[in-house]
Amino acid sequence: MRFSDRRDAGVRLAKALARYDSEDAVVYALPRGGVVVADEVAAQLELPLSLIIPRKIGHPENEEYAVCAVTEDGELVCNEEESSRLDPKWLSAARRRAQAEARRRRAAYGGARIPATGKIAILVDDGVATGLTMRAAIRALRRELPNEVIVAAPVAPHEVVEYLKAEADDVVVLDDSEPFLGAVGAYYDSFPQVSDGEVVEIMHRPHSE
Repeated sequence: MRFSDRRDAGVRLAKALARYDSEDAVVYALPRGGVVVADEVAAQLELPLSLIIPRKIGHPENEEYAVCAVTEDGELVCNEEESSRLDPKWLSAARRRAQAEARRRRAAYGGARIPATGKIAILVDDGVATGLTMRAAIRALRRELPNEVIVAAPVAPHEVVEYLKAEADDVVVLDDSEPFLGAVGAYYDSFPQVSDGEVVEIMHRPHSE
């Protein structure tokens, strides 16, 4: 399956989430790319839009290879096999840096997170690769005692979808066919980097309450 861009993916993902259009639900976007997808989901389903901000911790020898993820609240999820081989001091410092960046983004984007307590929390990203940032987001929201946690993304590897099913109440992924193409952007015709400014502009638009 291919998507022309993130907005196309968001419209198509919203159709797969149509059963939640009248529910007491909140759409939680993972910045930055997930905000564009989630903006369409929230608009189509007439649901409020909020942010959950996990940050990837990349391997010291390859920043693109995620070994852990941490949220602004400090919720940490790691690939235990990989992280066990790392210097604990390095990992602790990397965790602090990633958490600080998540907090910086919260301050830059504005607005406190809508509480998930008693809600159906729909977590949306533009795609899932390792699943670490999504798992950190799930665990952070679980602490707020939502009624359900739903993971939604246009694309993810099949094995990662299976991992996420163990932590979420439902996983809605449009394409988890094998083999995974190795990068989320490979499923999009247009996949530019999303700026902080774009996120701020989206989050300051009116959304459903």
